[in-house]
Amino acid sequence: MLSWLLRGRLLLSPVLLTGCLLAGLTGIAQATPGSWSSQIPGLMVAMSDRASASQNATPPAAANNVESAQLGRIHWQFQYPPGALLNAWLCHPEQCVALAGMRGTTTALAGFAADAPLHFRFALRPGQRPVRVQGLQMIVNYQ
Repeated sequence: MLSWLLRGRLLLSPVLLTGCLLAGLTGIAQATPGSWSSQIPGLMVAMSDRASASQNATPPAAANNVESAQLGRIHWQFQYPPGALLNAWLCHPEQCVALAGMRGTTTALAGFAADAPLHFRFALRPGQRPVRVQGLQMIVNYQ
């Protein structure tokens, strides 16, 4: 009797394993994650009472399934001269998120449409001289 149970288990295990693998592959096909990156030209920030916007960053044509995807994690980076004081935001057409520094990661825009353009916004803090911001980059993860 024990040999029959063991044999039954051995036959059942490949069936369960195959089912689990197929279920996993089906889940992957439904929400394929991807990413794209962009480098954006620098800009001069000259005012404290009005933000300056960078050029838009949009997914490249080769980005897979981005038109039906949602944003996940976004990594950003930019540079400005030491001692300059700026307010910075990362913006989606539906919302902007304040950035705490010249580089970092955020999930604050997660769930928004991944095929929408993103851009940076900068404003001088009161009393600051104009500042050139450069090295603007972002890596956008979506699923």
